[in-house]
Amino acid sequence: MQIKESAENYLEMILILKEQIGRVRSIDIANELGFTKPSVSVAMKKLREGGYIHVDENGYITLEEKGYEIASQIYDRHQTLTNLLVSAGVSKDTAAKDACKIEHVISSESYQCIKRYFLQNK
Repeated sequence: MQIKESAENYLEMILILKEQIGRVRSIDIANELGFTKPSVSVAMKKLREGGYIHVDENGYITLEEKGYEIASQIYDRHQTLTNLLVSAGVSKDTAAKDACKIEHVISSESYQCIKRYFLQNK
């Protein structure tokens, strides 16, 4: 099942926040992304209903297996593309912003070739 860029961004943010702070709540995501709590709650409901996340009785969010797969794939793309752009001379801020856009539209084939090339020439 193909999910939208916004859902990929939410899943990636859950993964990042989990690594940074341990336990993730909707308010943490809202604060990090600069979104309202109600809009994040709506998104979390859709992700939960789609089987991408689990929300426990205390409001803590964890990634289900298919949510984790998507989040880790997007996060890997983000990191690799950011590093590649920085290596090419792009500022860190611009590289991170551009990588965030590219990570959602690049094909798996192109990404794998870029990643392989980047790692070989690093």
